[in-house]
Amino acid sequence: MGDVLLQDLWFHQVDGAVIESVLSEGELVTVRARTAVERAGCPACGTLSARVHSRYVRRLADSAIGGRPVLIELQVRRFRCGERACEQATFAEQVDGLTFRHGRRSAGLQAVLERVAVMLAGRAGARLSQTLTAAVSRSTLLRLIRRLPEPETTTPRVLGVDDFALRKGHHYGTILIDIETRQPIDLLPDRTTATVARWLAGHPGVEVICRDRSAAYAEAGRIGAPDAVHVADRWHIWSNLAEAVEKTVVQHRALLREPNDSSAAGAAAAMGKQELEPPLPSAPRTTGRLSDRVREQHTAVHTLLNKGVGLRTIGRELGLARNTVRRLAHAASADELLVGRWTGRTSILDPHKPYLHQRWAEGCTVARRLFEEVREHGYTGGESVVTKYVAQLREAFPLDPPRKAPSVRDVTGWLTRHPDRLTEDQAQRLKAILARCPALDRTADHVRAFAELMNNRQGRDLGQWINGVQSDDLPALHTFVTGLGQDLDAVVAGLSLRYSSGAVEGHNNKIKMLKRQMFGRANFDLLRKRVLLAARGRS
Repeated sequence: MGDVLLQDLWFHQVDGAVIESVLSEGELVTVRARTAVERAGCPACGTLSARVHSRYVRRLADSAIGGRPVLIELQVRRFRCGERACEQATFAEQVDGLTFRHGRRSAGLQAVLERVAVMLAGRAGARLSQTLTAAVSRSTLLRLIRRLPEPETTTPRVLGVDDFALRKGHHYGTILIDIETRQPIDLLPDRTTATVARWLAGHPGVEVICRDRSAAYAEAGRIGAPDAVHVADRWHIWSNLAEAVEKTVVQHRALLREPNDSSAAGAAAAMGKQELEPPLPSAPRTTGRLSDRVREQHTAVHTLLNKGVGLRTIGRELGLARNTVRRLAHAASADELLVGRWTGRTSILDPHKPYLHQRWAEGCTVARRLFEEVREHGYTGGESVVTKYVAQLREAFPLDPPRKAPSVRDVTGWLTRHPDRLTEDQAQRLKAILARCPALDRTADHVRAFAELMNNRQGRDLGQWINGVQSDDLPALHTFVTGLGQDLDAVVAGLSLRYSSGAVEGHNNKIKMLKRQMFGRANFDLLRKRVLLAARGRS
């Protein structure tokens, strides 16, 4: 019963091998087995042979069990080939599902490491292999990818074409996507017209080409697939429109800031109705260690005085100097001793306080800046005096920080975003900007019209939209319209048909991730094979 259980545990998918024993030696589990077939086929000619030439033991690493590595010691035979014309005189038998030629791992462990290599490769895959108790190096994982068979390349009916960065700013490749299945078909080492046209010519059958508005890809499609319909990608069209909108916003950036700061105006009104200078602290101290000590000493001295004790005796009993006792005895209350001697005196800052009040009402609340300004107006004191007075103003007349003007990027995003995705504050600020700037208001109208045209796939109305833009004084949008005219058929198709190469962008991100995982140790061919294997479910 035990032998049957072990046989089912290790070799449940293997025919032709029998387990003889299982040994546990420390952290290693050793499985001893032998082959059980009578004949084996020659790998060169396929002739079955039963003539045994010799026997030997193969040691194969297998998947770990219970976190312990497993070693299979398999006794195999070498047969003589009975075909005289065969160049292979002898050959070693292979067990399907367990061994393969020149392999030092079982077929199961090899398949696991191949999946790890395709998904993670490099260092990440090496770390996972250690967790699986099948540690291999990152170079070994990359070699496993190279040894995998080349994935088959099919010709899609709807092809998506886009570029991706092999080295950003220096070297770019081309990715080809089947738009209908959203799977990568092939990777090309560059993005030149000749390379893409050569691939299209070698794979006839492409009916629709979804691409960006690159002139190189447009020319490649006309050369390699002259009968294919070109579809300009809607994402790229909208991106080009957003660039034109941004240029328009830049031209009118001076109108983005609100003309008046409401917070400063409110503060000015409040300071006009109230006393501009906050009251200076003229009352005696009521808290603190000094205040508490003076009050205790004053109470103790007057208690002893009421008992008829002399000043000299009081000083000895309380441990106080004679002058201190005399000062406490002459004060009717402790508050007389706690009032500062500088209270009520004028300050060197007094002549400049009206200017500080004015600047504060205008919204300038930075002490350092105010100090520099009053110094230019003749103030000769130190910065600490200004800092303390600004703190008093901040406590008496708190101001909301002035609202920062929206950036060009913010306004561009508000204009090109769906209105339902704007917050209430963003919608109000955009409305105020459009009211101040008629050019941006007209731009917003054109953007909304184009968005409706694109979302409803009304490409037939593009000419009417272009005429409306050309009749308006918006130079950046005129440039955008001129660019549309250079590839008008593809743009109309992109705004009319349901095809779009949006799936390409997602695969571009995947390629970036796969490229980073290989840490620069992989060439283009290895990256291409890994991307295609991962897409075809090899992982």
